Amino acid sequence: MTSARRRLFGTDGVRGVVNQYPMTAEFALALGRAVAQHLREEKKNRRPRVVVGKDTRLSGYMLEEAFCAGLLSQGADVFLAGPLPTPGLAFLTTSLRADAGVVISASHNPYHDNGLKIFAADGFKLPDEVEAALENQVADPAFLDRHRPRPDGVGRAERLTDAVGRYVVFLKSTLPRNLSLEGLTLVLDCAHGAAYRTAPMVFEELGAKVHLFGARPDGVNINLGVGSLQPELCVKQVVLAGADLGLALDGDADRVIFVDGRGRLVDGDQIMNICARRLQRLGRLNRSTVAATIMSNLGLEIALGRAGIKLVRTAVGDRHVVERLRRDGLNFGGEQSGHIIFLDYGTTGDGILAALQTLLVMKEEGLTLADLADLMEPLPQVLLNVKAARPREAETNQAVAAQAAKVAARLGDRGRIVLRPSGTEPVVRIMIEGEDLAEITALAEETADLVARELDAEGGL
Repeated sequence: MTSARRRLFGTDGVRGVVNQYPMTAEFALALGRAVAQHLREEKKNRRPRVVVGKDTRLSGYMLEEAFCAGLLSQGADVFLAGPLPTPGLAFLTTSLRADAGVVISASHNPYHDNGLKIFAADGFKLPDEVEAALENQVADPAFLDRHRPRPDGVGRAERLTDAVGRYVVFLKSTLPRNLSLEGLTLVLDCAHGAAYRTAPMVFEELGAKVHLFGARPDGVNINLGVGSLQPELCVKQVVLAGADLGLALDGDADRVIFVDGRGRLVDGDQIMNICARRLQRLGRLNRSTVAATIMSNLGLEIALGRAGIKLVRTAVGDRHVVERLRRDGLNFGGEQSGHIIFLDYGTTGDGILAALQTLLVMKEEGLTLADLADLMEPLPQVLLNVKAARPREAETNQAVAAQAAKVAARLGDRGRIVLRPSGTEPVVRIMIEGEDLAEITALAEETADLVARELDAEGGL
């Protein structure tokens, strides 16, 4: 009997260090075979069609070749999109009526990591039970061997030379045809990642003056000192150029962090507030509700409430936000980290799309990004990561639970605490927010010390 529990697939596909299991050529080959066989069964042995894209990591060549060999050997036809943002691959999957789409990327991680993320025919990530079934097939090569196609049944591969152009046309189509970005100066940081061609093409074709950097990938510089997790250089460039704003994408361009004309960071919470208010004003915000994660600032909830908008919270990860949107019939949500999801346009977070929709608000209302960002006042927030040998025990340790309860009781309705093990690193994440920065900093450090003692910290904060 097969297990329904996923062991390798996380909230964002399979991810790990390159040339260490599971990010090996052998695993990629096996997973490609399993995906093709699953699709053949689902399509009653009709030849499946799979779109494959990647970011700019050196290991993308190896994993792409291996994964595609697995697909082809098991009878699937492959369309190679080359370097393309993750949301662009999801778009192409539905646009080409493909049976699945695969992105080879580790998003914001450094170059030595990589990952495999699979989209179903509808552009959404695979259900948990399908990912579990794929893992079981990978672990049972004899099953796949029994279903090898005849020599005339192996697949064909075709390179999509217009993949970037198709996606650029789609992105521009989300704006009114008469909208121009002429007169707007922006700094664009592509993180040496998948959007290095797509993003500048979009903004320049719409008329913006673009100061571009982070657009010279060499296979190992993706996310290195640039991108949405390291926006300091973007801030500096906005100030030096006297730009209206800056945009910092991550390696696969499914998230974005903004910099306003004053050189201040504008995060995903503030962008959700800006865009949700517009959708609400136009009567296009389903159920007057936004979905965000438990990490979103309480200030977002307060600001949305003033506009008559309800905030519902999910577990961390854009996958969980999308699941909540679909379950409740909602159409907008995201994460503080910059994953912004417009379900009316796409199936996953899209940094370029989020930037375009924010620029649309600026144009419509005649306001600067700084003005719009000020519509939300974030509460002071402290986030600490505690490296631990047993981070999962944070969910069951009694002393840790008692400390969290004590902090929550002290803050009352003036703030909150979120304490959770990371899903991608051996750390416990502690987030405390409240009205008094000194108070919550002291509480966060006290809590971190206790977590370190209880869970055998390996290296401190």
